Amino acid sequence: MLTAISRYGARVLPMTQELIAEVEARGELIEGPQIAEFERAFEQRLGGVRAVSTSYGRMALYYILKAMQFPPGSEIILPALTFWVVPEIARVAGLTPVFADVDPATFNLTPATVARAITPKTVAIVPTHLWGLPCDMDGLLELAQQHRLAVIEDCAHALGARYRDRSVGTLGDGALFSFQTLKPLNTYGGGMAVVRDPGLGDRVAALVAAEPPPTVEMVKKRLFQGRVQRISIRPQVFTWTLFPILWASSYLGANPDVYLWEKIRSLDPLPPDYTARYSNVQAVMGLLALKQLDTWTAETQAHAARITAALARVPGVRLPVVPSDRTHAFYQYCAYMPGRDAVVLECLKRGVDLETLHVDVCTTLDLFSAFAAPAPGAEQTEQALQIPVYESLTPAEVDRVATVVSQIAARQAAGAEAVAARG
Repeated sequence: MLTAISRYGARVLPMTQELIAEVEARGELIEGPQIAEFERAFEQRLGGVRAVSTSYGRMALYYILKAMQFPPGSEIILPALTFWVVPEIARVAGLTPVFADVDPATFNLTPATVARAITPKTVAIVPTHLWGLPCDMDGLLELAQQHRLAVIEDCAHALGARYRDRSVGTLGDGALFSFQTLKPLNTYGGGMAVVRDPGLGDRVAALVAAEPPPTVEMVKKRLFQGRVQRISIRPQVFTWTLFPILWASSYLGANPDVYLWEKIRSLDPLPPDYTARYSNVQAVMGLLALKQLDTWTAETQAHAARITAALARVPGVRLPVVPSDRTHAFYQYCAYMPGRDAVVLECLKRGVDLETLHVDVCTTLDLFSAFAAPAPGAEQTEQALQIPVYESLTPAEVDRVATVVSQIAARQAAGAEAVAARG
């Protein structure tokens, strides 16, 4: 069987298991000095911010919103295209989510779409730097200043990206980062709350400090799940485990897709592991991973450039938009092309696994039916697909992805042209 390439890849430190064993042997699996060291290293990397580690990236948003002490029921503007957990966490924090549409070319909020969503009850905006591409922050910040709104950047995909030579996460009043297994910095879960105002930072830190430490069982479960996830998407393992299921399902019309993403549901009350603090063993991993981040980002960007070079010759393909004033971290490489579903199916048959939608069009979810509003731009993004460009791919694997996707996309484009000519 041809070695298959997963849509997902994880950034993993060498000797991770030995590192974890060393920390456990010191009795510092749960609490230890590396938590504070990691927070300070994160602050130093971004510059001019306070960083507080959290159990999840989503909980970073929760603590920032609580620390900002908005009146209950205040409105918060979020992109219609985002991971469902983000607006749900805002709702659990006591705010009313209001969805603004996105630009389907960049997949991000724009000043124009946000302006249409502002009401007298609006208190904050959450620009999501989706797939690793920064939003038009100057325009959003100007709008926020006009209306006296807080700006909290969702940087879950974007650590390492820059806007006008400034790091994402330093542009608004606060930001959240995620360290889930597939994210730009992987500590098998966890997150970071980042704020600029020292007083706000103290309130966030106090909220986190009031939470209990995680149990040993909780941390070991998280480490085990992360390890299983990253091993399962290695090419040699993926080829003989998940890939055959996906391959067979493609012929049956089934959709196992999204390898066991979290069930969409109410998060009120918050699950117990949400309110436990970040562990010291994860901070140890984060400190070392932070030193590798720029190398990993550069390798991913180089892979994206190879894919772009191949697809640029294919008629009808709309490549990722990267404005000249920002850098793209390429957490995901997202493009549009003719016959998307057929492209996905044919690539899978040739051992290249593609993703269709990694986040949610929240305005179409039952969970947010009370807040639904038209979002044609977000709905258009459902026709995009994501192509593997992650750092752990070898040059040969990147070339194979580029060749397979471009050949199949070209055939689909030619077929579409032929149909149009006959019509």
